[in-house]
Amino acid sequence: MKATSIFGGVQVFNILISIGRSKILAILLGPAGIGVLGLIMSTTKLISSLTNFGLGISAVKEIAIAFELGDENQLAKTIVIVKRWIWFTGFFGALLTIFLSPFLSELTFGNKDYTIAFVWLSITLLLNQLTSGSFVFLQGLRKLKYLAKANVIGAALGLIVSVPIYYYLGVEGIVPAMIFTSILGFIVAYYFTRKVKRIKVPVTIKETKEKGKGMLMMGFMLSISGIMVLGVSYVIRIFINNSGGVEDVGLYNAGIAIISTYVGLLFTAMETDYFPRLSAVIHDEKKAIELINQQAEIAILILAPVLIVFLVFVDWIITILYSSEFIPIKQMIYWAALGMFFKVAAWVVAFFFIAKGASKLFFWNELVTNMYTLVLNLVGYYYWGLTGLGLSYLISYFIYLIQIYTITKKIYNFSFSSAIIKIFLLQFSLAIICLLVAKQIYSPWSYGIGAIFILISMYYSFMELDKRLNLNDLFSKHLKK
Repeated sequence: MKATSIFGGVQVFNILISIGRSKILAILLGPAGIGVLGLIMSTTKLISSLTNFGLGISAVKEIAIAFELGDENQLAKTIVIVKRWIWFTGFFGALLTIFLSPFLSELTFGNKDYTIAFVWLSITLLLNQLTSGSFVFLQGLRKLKYLAKANVIGAALGLIVSVPIYYYLGVEGIVPAMIFTSILGFIVAYYFTRKVKRIKVPVTIKETKEKGKGMLMMGFMLSISGIMVLGVSYVIRIFINNSGGVEDVGLYNAGIAIISTYVGLLFTAMETDYFPRLSAVIHDEKKAIELINQQAEIAILILAPVLIVFLVFVDWIITILYSSEFIPIKQMIYWAALGMFFKVAAWVVAFFFIAKGASKLFFWNELVTNMYTLVLNLVGYYYWGLTGLGLSYLISYFIYLIQIYTITKKIYNFSFSSAIIKIFLLQFSLAIICLLVAKQIYSPWSYGIGAIFILISMYYSFMELDKRLNLNDLFSKHLKK
């Protein structure tokens, strides 16, 4: 909870930065410009996922384990090995982007007009991977304050630099803005990494290859999983672009940003400390299962009131974050918000596979998931447009939760505690009621009635958190200080 509060503050700041960026982009670029940005970012993220070998997660596990053992020599060697592989994968991603730039332009936009743009964007592939390496180092060593500062300062500088670029260049400023944001992010992350003292140890090329095998194997499976996720996202955007036009792509990007980025930032806040802790106790399944249930409780208690606020005040949120032009995504957000309840429960359990190093099991689980997710999204958009994408989000994560729970129950004897089931059912019921209120009752009455259920959700979450953390005493001690 302490780590979540630290990064919760960071994510609140990042949300404000994202709101400012989204608002500016909505005004300066419009739905079509955001559609172009979404297609470019989807493409570069796909290449990044293809070439980074999942080191952003697998390396954290190795560093966290070495740190937990207290062996400084082993820890120093692990860090050197990770650093070398980060550089290698970063250059690999940059060179591949340059080589494939004509093909990427043709595939994404149906012409070669963006070939030079993708050549320039190869710089971001290298810099973003190096930045990721710095974050891996700080996260694995539990230097959470440095990691938090690096995130905040990097995000702020990125916004400050990108605003004038978009203002003067419009759509033409997308590539320069992405490059300068990557440069600043790398500089800030590198600065905080240098503040951590570490001993110097000699590491041979042979050791780098041998000790890197485990990270690369697990990372490779994670990389393939990431490729599948981004591939599904990429195909969906291309399908929307061909069927409904670039404006629908922009609307879809906005809807996904609202539900996955703004709300999903809470996942980032929790994951930062959760994964290293789970990796450290994964050898003891009883402790691991207890930790997963604790994390699930905290996650739903924090996230549920936020989702219910989104359900009640979705019109205001869309207008504030973007503009009234983006109101068509309202129905999509309704259903996707309900899907987030299932996503958060499944997300917490899914780390079991990664922490266990069960790379093959993780791969097949993600392959099946992405297959039916893609089908549901394509069918949903074909028949019901943007609303269908929201419905597919809900259905796919409902199936995913059942799937991952069944697998972990059978193989690792995992089960949800009665407490998490109770919390989930109550908060999800409140969300259903708020959805019905928002859809069946006209404003302003819907806002008033919905606000009552928001308060009920917040009160229940506070009381449950107080039972676990004694919040009243914590607040009293803080006020006395």
